[in-house]
Amino acid sequence: MDVDAYVLEHRDTWNRLDRLVKRQRPTGAEADEIVDLYQRTATHLAVIRGSTYDPTLEARLSTLVTNARAVVTGTSVPLMAAVAYFFTATFPAAVYRLRWAWIAIAAVSVLTAFGIGYRVVTVPGLEQTLISPEALQSLLDHDFAAYYSENPAGDFAAQVWLNNSVVAATFMITGIAVYPLALAWWSNMQNLGIVGGLMVGNGRADVFYGLILPHGLLELTCLFIAAAAGLSLAWAVVSPGPRTRARALAEQGRRVGAIAVGLACALAVSGVLEAFLTPSRLPAAARLAIGAAVWLAFLAYVLILGRLATRGGETGDVDAGSAGFDAPTEAA
Repeated sequence: MDVDAYVLEHRDTWNRLDRLVKRQRPTGAEADEIVDLYQRTATHLAVIRGSTYDPTLEARLSTLVTNARAVVTGTSVPLMAAVAYFFTATFPAAVYRLRWAWIAIAAVSVLTAFGIGYRVVTVPGLEQTLISPEALQSLLDHDFAAYYSENPAGDFAAQVWLNNSVVAATFMITGIAVYPLALAWWSNMQNLGIVGGLMVGNGRADVFYGLILPHGLLELTCLFIAAAAGLSLAWAVVSPGPRTRARALAEQGRRVGAIAVGLACALAVSGVLEAFLTPSRLPAAARLAIGAAVWLAFLAYVLILGRLATRGGETGDVDAGSAGFDAPTEAA
């Protein structure tokens, strides 16, 4: 057999296979091509071994077939490496891409809550239409503070985490319809503003802020991110760009799924703060300092790591090979 002629005939196949197996994330089409080229190259290796003795060529093809076999047989990323990548790149990138939306929602929400609270404090007679004198006195003297300590801390942390996760999920699931999300958001901001107005207007501002802020900074930020994620689904339908609406919604839906997993973990941290830090006997300043430190750490995490991951090409979506295939259609 003329080895030089054989190499000349098949070298493009080998070079193509070598380039494909070196890619960290081949697409679905490239994975199929790898399988085909792997089978061809394995046959070529068998021919070389049976027909001639060329140790250099045999070593090259053996290495190439071994590397391709590792890809074909599904050598997987270790679980811990996949988890680490998700929390250091995928989740922060997905949140970072929506940063202007959730920052705007946060600003509107805070202004809305303060506006409602201001009306409760300043509008004559409004307080009396919202709550009876007996219930108000009970809120001021006992109920508001007791809420954070009347149940075992572990049980309370789980309950808070579940409740906040339901609210966040409601924001994300109903966001595509906008109106249900707006109703849920208004209900939460209204309750916060009314309770704050009642406490502040009756000289309990220190109690209100001392109990709300240590956990509320992180908790509310997570809910604002959830609201932005929900609305991003609606925006994907309204403005899909060059993609079809179905494809745009699918891509954004996968990013929202990544955000949901990350927020579940962040809300677990918030629940621990609410159950163990908020009702603790630490001075209010110390509780606020700890809560603010955790909140700032979270902001730095999603903004700094998110920015770095986005610059590195991470979008918060799964890779193209795992996302499936789309029929070629024109954008709607």
